[in-house]
Amino acid sequence: MTNLPSSTRPAEAAHGSAATVVVGGGIIGLATAYKLLAADRGRRVIVVEKEPVVARHQSGHNSGVLHAGLYYAPGSLKARLAVDGIRQMKAFCQEFGVPHDVCGKLVVATSEPEVPRLHELLRRGAANGLSGLRPLSAAEAREREPHVRCVAAALVPEEGIVDYAVVCDVLVARIVAMGGEVRTGTSVEAIASTERGWIITTQRGDIGASYLVNCAGLQCDRIARMAGETLDLRIVPFRGDYFKLRADRRSLVNHLIYPVPDPAFPFLGVHFTRMIDGEVEAGPNAVLALAREGYKALNVNLRDTADALFFPGLWRFLRRYPGMVGYELRRSLSRRLFCASLQRLVPELQVDDLVPGGAGVRAQAVASDGTLVQDFVIRQRPRALHLLNAPSPGATASLAIADVLVSQLVASGAS
Repeated sequence: MTNLPSSTRPAEAAHGSAATVVVGGGIIGLATAYKLLAADRGRRVIVVEKEPVVARHQSGHNSGVLHAGLYYAPGSLKARLAVDGIRQMKAFCQEFGVPHDVCGKLVVATSEPEVPRLHELLRRGAANGLSGLRPLSAAEAREREPHVRCVAAALVPEEGIVDYAVVCDVLVARIVAMGGEVRTGTSVEAIASTERGWIITTQRGDIGASYLVNCAGLQCDRIARMAGETLDLRIVPFRGDYFKLRADRRSLVNHLIYPVPDPAFPFLGVHFTRMIDGEVEAGPNAVLALAREGYKALNVNLRDTADALFFPGLWRFLRRYPGMVGYELRRSLSRRLFCASLQRLVPELQVDDLVPGGAGVRAQAVASDGTLVQDFVIRQRPRALHLLNAPSPGATASLAIADVLVSQLVASGAS
């Protein structure tokens, strides 16, 4: 992942105008800066990222799946941007030589009660504009994935895999080549409004901004509150743990194998992903985390924990899904229970086939009534845009999300 030395950044004094400042050096913040510069090469654009490298959090801690928009309600922003986003992302990878593989995905029904839900996914995908979708019999599914167990399946041929951290590196290079700046190690400490925009205070000094674009992911609600927003939602972190298959057992999975989501739960369920480097990941679960940037079970951040515990929406969520929360916690502590979930898809898998993998933290917006916010949330204000919810498929859809942000910024007349 990229760490820009100061020599790659134009000197502050070389610019006479205030900048459009994008807070957050993840894939969506970088994509937004890239699209802004592509639309207006004369615009001064600065990305500020608190970490010493870009893509340190969600963008660099995921399984790298190119999601095509199968699951999302037709007409939702998420559905529209996932479909547009995967096509833009594949074109971007082709143009700039980013390794990727459009290998297709199987969604498998492991019991008869799941078959109607599988058909509903196919209906949604078709309504969202996906191409090449088709139902498969159990025998046809095993032709693609010989070790899978199912009664029926759906083939999603547009989906694939990529390394989003590499995408971020390319975005940084393009931003710098077009005259933009990416300032790593630059944490935002305060934001003050002025008649002409904002003064953004960082530990490296103040930045004058004509326009603020908040793409801060796990910290986006805090950045919004710094800018004066009153929010009816809060980012609640969910850690997702992964295992990997032992090298000699990777042959159990050819490409991507997903379950039919259970409508009683808000997450997709554990699945298999053959990654761009040939390894096979299994997971993730979804455990309430005690730190927004905590990738291990024992990571605790007191501010993050207090922020969640004093939010009424969290307690309403817990009352709504007590069984799921308890089960996810137990599964996170038991490799055998984790394996049993995966065996529903690939029965030959054994506990000893799993070795510890990485983990990610999902920045999930939770509403004050305890519901998980499902769609992307963009809040426009005078001289500011706040992206307040962009979980999966946020990485896939990043270029399309950036288009929406840029169009709203341009429509506002911001210079």
